[in-house]
Amino acid sequence: MQSLFFSTQADRIALARQRYFEEGELPSGIVSEAVFQSWARCLRLKQDPRAQLEFQPVTASRAQLALQKNRLLRDAWLADAGELDAVLGATHCGAMLTDPSGVLIGATSSRRVHEKITPVAHRIGVNFAEEAVGTTAPGIVARTGKQASVQGAEHFSECVNFMHCAAAPIRDIHGNLAGVLDMSSEGIAFNFDAASVVGMYASSIENRLLVSQSVEHLIVRFQITPAMLDTPLAGLMGVDMQGRIVWRNAAASRLLGLAPDGEQNGFCKVDELLQSSFSDLASVRGDKHSMLRLPNGLLVHVRCELQARDGYRQVFALGMSAQEALAVDTEAPPEDVYADYAQSPKRAQDDAAASPAVELPEPASLRDADVDLIARTLKECGGNVSAAARKLRVSRGLIYRRTQGT
Repeated sequence: MQSLFFSTQADRIALARQRYFEEGELPSGIVSEAVFQSWARCLRLKQDPRAQLEFQPVTASRAQLALQKNRLLRDAWLADAGELDAVLGATHCGAMLTDPSGVLIGATSSRRVHEKITPVAHRIGVNFAEEAVGTTAPGIVARTGKQASVQGAEHFSECVNFMHCAAAPIRDIHGNLAGVLDMSSEGIAFNFDAASVVGMYASSIENRLLVSQSVEHLIVRFQITPAMLDTPLAGLMGVDMQGRIVWRNAAASRLLGLAPDGEQNGFCKVDELLQSSFSDLASVRGDKHSMLRLPNGLLVHVRCELQARDGYRQVFALGMSAQEALAVDTEAPPEDVYADYAQSPKRAQDDAAASPAVELPEPASLRDADVDLIARTLKECGGNVSAAARKLRVSRGLIYRRTQGT
């Protein structure tokens, strides 16, 4: 007779697994609800836990489509992949990124000689959805949108019962699941809090994705200490030109004491949620921070920047008017990109002459104010783009982009 008492959690999971698949006894209190529900879904799909599992990629066209559709997500992943690979270098762990459906679109290098499954599984296009490989951490996250861990025998298929994985979701500006970050170890159990590590890097990738997806949004960063403003723990929100908060990350929701953004309906005005107007937030310098008292009484440090349509960030300067602030471009593009304009005064004058010479109507938005200020400065400088750029303290390229309406 088998004993109900075991010295390790792995032994208890193995017994619960055997009794559930062979006798139908529920593994209550032994495995998490997420794992149990995944087991049940796999059984409903007529999957066999004893069957040999093959990590097969989807079709080449679907894999290519996944890479193309998730370009911004992959860019955000690549910005952290090198650091993540270095962090995990001596831990016997690897990391991978999947799209919302579970198709792998990125992975760190595999260089551990004892690994047999990881080099095969961590290939672009391999499908980690429950329907394809049974219960895994990335499969559960792709199905539920919630962070999950699957240890050893918690995997549905017996042939991968020596794998250990932890995964976390990555969301987009609409609050939808954009991808899944997974950390896994083959044959060696985690000896650190893998859920916390994968959650932190998922937040970092998510924050990069949110900013890259924002078009003409005021990006508001806030936290209780200024040192955290450029970390994955920073609260982020995107505010449109009408002063509406169109997205916020999980850290921002926690600081504000609100439900996650994905559970909210409609847009909220920034002055209602933060009790601070758009113009007040727009006056915060990009390389410094300001203090803001949240409605719940929490005092936080705040920094803001405008994410422009062309990808360049216009950083607001303290004490400047809205029109002047919009013209500041502290991240000017390389000079050689616009060298032909500097070397062709006639072309620059022609560009300026193409703008209206009559008085412009009162601008209806901050972006209109931006164009209005540039047009008036060009007129004052006789159409000389270089002189106008020096007067406004911006790049010539920015002036050219604005006069072309981009």
